Amino acid sequence: MLKKETIIVILAAGKGTRMKSNYPKVLHFLGGKTILEHVIQTAQSIQPKKIILVYNDQKQFISSNIHNIPLEWIIQKKPEGTGQAILLAIKKTLDNENILVLYGDVPFISETSIKKLQSSKKISKISLLTMKVKNPNGYGRILRKNGKVIGIVEEQDATSIQKNIKEIYSGIFIAKSKDLKRWLEKIDKKNQKQELYATDIVSLAYLEGHFITTVQPSHYEEILGINNKLQLSVLERIFQKKQINKLLMDGVIIKDPLHFILRGTLQHGHNVEIDTGVILEKNVILGNDVKIGPGCIIRNSIIGSQTNIQAYTIIENAKIGKSCIIGPFTHLRSNTLLDNNVHIGNFVEIKDSIIKTKSKVKHLSYLGNSEIGSKVNIGAGSITCNYDGVNKFKTVIGDNVLVGSNTQLIAPIKIANNTTIAAGTTLTKDVNTPCLVYNSKEQRYKKNWIRSRKHDKK
Repeated sequence: MLKKETIIVILAAGKGTRMKSNYPKVLHFLGGKTILEHVIQTAQSIQPKKIILVYNDQKQFISSNIHNIPLEWIIQKKPEGTGQAILLAIKKTLDNENILVLYGDVPFISETSIKKLQSSKKISKISLLTMKVKNPNGYGRILRKNGKVIGIVEEQDATSIQKNIKEIYSGIFIAKSKDLKRWLEKIDKKNQKQELYATDIVSLAYLEGHFITTVQPSHYEEILGINNKLQLSVLERIFQKKQINKLLMDGVIIKDPLHFILRGTLQHGHNVEIDTGVILEKNVILGNDVKIGPGCIIRNSIIGSQTNIQAYTIIENAKIGKSCIIGPFTHLRSNTLLDNNVHIGNFVEIKDSIIKTKSKVKHLSYLGNSEIGSKVNIGAGSITCNYDGVNKFKTVIGDNVLVGSNTQLIAPIKIANNTTIAAGTTLTKDVNTPCLVYNSKEQRYKKNWIRSRKHDKK
């Protein structure tokens, strides 16, 4: 006899018209991931035999937003209810396989609740995820007789007495493929919506004499669905609160929990301090003793220990070393790599650049496609001119170089160690030996020039 396997069917064919959006409901974002991704990742956690996704006519749009996830795609061209959607999905499944049905717009279902359903299925033909709530509006009601489940009635078809029932049906259930096919082929459209309701299989199972088990989720939010932007915002706040509570318990200092947002994952060291209005997106890693000032946005980046990110700094796809000072009002763009003890200051933008230890770019500068050595000082208003309108070119600056204010470095260009570039210079040629470089009518070099040095105070 073949071993029973669990196949997960995710129903995601709804148009989501109440979202009033140009794209499918399940592709709206919740905590930095699409609603559908939350469901799929939970489904993957139980290691099912496969996951079947029932969609409408927007496969290309959906698949472009969920990457590298193995799914079997089943189209529901003409929506005729959940019963039809499930029947389409399980046509080719084996009779002895268990079918677990989830919904693409119910993102908080947990691995724990799914495993409880799997366990309860061992003693019955079908097991339902239900819950008793104070306000059952919008949900199907569980019908019982002498304590036993005998059916489910959708709210729009319920009598006034049935609407007072507090036990609701989440839509999530597990049943054997053979039984599910038999029941689904018997249901009809004799209801207000004239659709094939999957809920009708419960009364059919009862009429066949089968015992129907119910399982309750650990938390009410596990069964909350999203049908409009208001519900999406409510679930977003629930999601954020859970993440913030965990971070606080793990020792992260969040000065204003009501105004902190995490849209992704955060790995952190000890004594991390986050001020008000901070947004972290995708995958962020913070070392020990990192401080993040108010209003910062950090996306998909790594920040080393003892680094101070000052107010209203934006960091994306960057890696920052230890003991750096960044900001305020700095923008570090993709592929920025900063070594230890680097200072980047007010209104500085950096992209596709490497800056080595103890270098400083303090004010109003732009560095793109550049490699900056150690102990380099870039003066205010200096820029690398890296783009000719078609191609990008690289600027390479050696160690201990002083770049004066309002300097333009016309790439491709290389500057030797220990060079000084005077303020207001436009540099168009490589500097191969240490010197003072300045412009009058043409670029000039003063060899054997010695830069002024600070004297120790006695």
